[in-house]
Amino acid sequence: MEQEDLYEILGVSRSATPDEIKSAYRKLALKHHPDRNPGDTQSEENFKRANEAYSVLSDPQKRAAYDRFGAAGLRGGGGGGFEGFSGFSGGAGLDDIFGSVFEDLFAGASGGRRGARVHRGADIKLSVEVSLEQAYHGTQEPFEYEKNETCHTCKGTGAKPDSGMKRCSTCRGAGRVQYVQGFFSMAQTCPDCGGRGEVIVKPCSECSGSGWKSVKAKMSVKIPPGVDNGTTLRISGGGHAGQAGAQPGDLYVEVRVRPDPRFERDGESLVFRQRVTFPQAALGCEVEIPSFSSEKAKLTVPAGSQHGTLFRLKEKGMPHLGSTRRKGDMLVRLEIEVPRHVSARQKELLEELAKSFDSETGDDGFLKKIFR
Repeated sequence: MEQEDLYEILGVSRSATPDEIKSAYRKLALKHHPDRNPGDTQSEENFKRANEAYSVLSDPQKRAAYDRFGAAGLRGGGGGGFEGFSGFSGGAGLDDIFGSVFEDLFAGASGGRRGARVHRGADIKLSVEVSLEQAYHGTQEPFEYEKNETCHTCKGTGAKPDSGMKRCSTCRGAGRVQYVQGFFSMAQTCPDCGGRGEVIVKPCSECSGSGWKSVKAKMSVKIPPGVDNGTTLRISGGGHAGQAGAQPGDLYVEVRVRPDPRFERDGESLVFRQRVTFPQAALGCEVEIPSFSSEKAKLTVPAGSQHGTLFRLKEKGMPHLGSTRRKGDMLVRLEIEVPRHVSARQKELLEELAKSFDSETGDDGFLKKIFR
């Protein structure tokens, strides 16, 4: 920085207005910020030079001294560097820098005082398990879980009732501490009061100053028809208590649907494997298909149906989530059952049947291939 012209660092003339200096500095800071150029030592150096130049030229008194005496007018007591400037370490992130700007704007627009915030309670996540039939009809599932509730003794303040609270000396009741460095204004939650703006004089003996107690809560969640595995339901206000009476968090319940031994689920469709004998498949038959509904489902298997044939029963599947009228389909896959053991009479009849097929088709051993 020694002998280097500060106006040249920012790329402005010596007659530049404060707004022009601010604009030029902002462009350089964004361009060379360490968060945007990780590991680039040259960008880091440029960022520091721009900060030091702006710290002088943005201050009317320092700028006047610099214009009159140069860098020597900014030195005090023979020491090097610019007096009163601590410099940027590069540790502040871009989100931290500009987040505080947006926060200031919104706080001003709402007319409220920024800081002295209390925090909403934390959310809780858990899971419940239901059968596929319960998922079909919908159910009310009770369960127990642990959560933090507001301490009744201190009403959530964490302070002993007769001691009260006192204003935080670190943030002076604002709940946030602010750091100003050149163009940037950075703010963060006060580390001593946690954003409340007040600190406890004597902690509550019931909750040890936390403001809440852990309790076992009973809850019943309504699981709608058609719910699928992994569906998450939200219960507003069912989470942990908020700080000092703030809004509680929410309870998120993930539904796990147990596999059913009869059906496979494919979205809103139910897949069922229906076994029939060879005579049934050859001659045709009518079979009853199990269903979760009160109405029995019947399937007509046409004569000559082949193994693996897929039949569709309209609207016999799972309900559409959020609708009591829409339902998926039942997909019935035909499986021809081959007996492992046959009686002597059955063997005699099958061999006779096989001969009749062989004489018609010329395919020797037709049924032998099927029933081997």
